[in-house]
Amino acid sequence: MSDYLPQCDWGNEERDGNLTTEAGMQGSSDWRVFFRRHWAASAIFVVGVALACVWGVYIFLWFVSNAQSSGLVPSPLGQWTMGNLVNFILYAVFWELVLVGIPVGVAATVAWMWWRRLPYDERMGYRMGGRSRSASGSSGVSLLFFIAFCIKVYVDGNWNVAISTFTLNYVVYSMLTILEWVVVIFGIPLAVGLAWWIRREMKKA
Repeated sequence: MSDYLPQCDWGNEERDGNLTTEAGMQGSSDWRVFFRRHWAASAIFVVGVALACVWGVYIFLWFVSNAQSSGLVPSPLGQWTMGNLVNFILYAVFWELVLVGIPVGVAATVAWMWWRRLPYDERMGYRMGGRSRSASGSSGVSLLFFIAFCIKVYVDGNWNVAISTFTLNYVVYSMLTILEWVVVIFGIPLAVGLAWWIRREMKKA
């Protein structure tokens, strides 16, 4: 009778869980060593990512302004056609790729060349794996972004205003305001914590 019952190897599951935890802790420790050894390069990387994000937002705002002044799209969203939407997306992607993507690609190539110059044993010591939670994370971010936009519309007194009367500038700059809220609420504490952590690691080194 017992031969037909499913066997549950709880010991193996517990060992697997312990191995996963240990691997995660080891990976975290490895990257701490990396930041200690190459704190200047790490700081340049963080600053570069921040500048790339700011530059990307600036280029998008520049394109939004020029798209309306050049007649590519009308300002009121209620007058947009499917052709306006497709043209706006295509041109926005084009300018972002040309003015943001190319510089970022060059910077990424330089960073990759620097990484390849590190000793082979050192590079192999850093764990770059991990489970991806981008799908669930992006869904949560989208929901929070929508809630923040609703709050922005309510604060502006446009809660009962027809959405078709919203202008492109209003929607874009509302999104920009929401990003500023995110930076103030989350970015500043994270930056302070990161600066404190880097200072502590430098003292240890």
